[in-house]
Amino acid sequence: MIRSLWSAATGMRAQQLNMDVISNNLSNVNTTGFKKSRVSFQDLMYQTLKSAGAPNNQGSQIPTGIEVGLGVRPAATQKLFGGSSLKSTENPLDMAIEGNGFFQVLLPDGTSGYTRDGSFKLDSSGQLVTSDGYLLQPPITIPANASDITINQEGSVYYKEPGNDDFQEAGQIELTAFANPAGLESIGQNIFKSTAASGQPMYGLPAQEGYGSIAQSYLETSNVKVVEEMVDMISAQRAYEINSKAIKASDEMLQQANSLRR
Repeated sequence: MIRSLWSAATGMRAQQLNMDVISNNLSNVNTTGFKKSRVSFQDLMYQTLKSAGAPNNQGSQIPTGIEVGLGVRPAATQKLFGGSSLKSTENPLDMAIEGNGFFQVLLPDGTSGYTRDGSFKLDSSGQLVTSDGYLLQPPITIPANASDITINQEGSVYYKEPGNDDFQEAGQIELTAFANPAGLESIGQNIFKSTAASGQPMYGLPAQEGYGSIAQSYLETSNVKVVEEMVDMISAQRAYEINSKAIKASDEMLQQANSLRR
């Protein structure tokens, strides 16, 4: 009965983390380029009361043993990078990546961050920056008097100046890819950082294989599906409730054992 108390407690802790992840997914249902997370669980070690294959009194082997599990633990929270759709914005500076790539931005500490959020703006110098002012890499500068800003699928940025009907090239957008995007570290503000698990960043141009192409005047929506998250939430809630009832049942059994008299 003591084992059941602690095993059920691990189940309650696991479902609490599961609920935390689901809540974060739901809270970001309208976050541009957000990728939902999923919790993976593993069973804990087992206590062996009788080993399988041990000899019995007749000299033959026991076909199955007795093992008692000691609970569950969270093994990982995995980012799922698929299943997003695009939303038209009619803003020429908005960009969505149709594929697996990331935009590279310069963080305040001088390191590189990576994002799927293509809602770029112009700063006071005419450079493309994120909503938090992080500079797109490589830098692209558009004059203040520019019009008809055009970004093609290959990431080339063009604009027109007053009195000139010819397009001028402002720069070339580059994208970044990773061998294991799920290994990226989320640091908030729609920014990821590379880790040893994600692999080194690989740089390429849009429309190249493995990097995706650019869709101007579109933004990538969150890949959170509210109905699926609500179903997962109900399952997590019921699992938490069942584990709490297991603790209550074990406590009542201990109470009965303590009340025995000769």
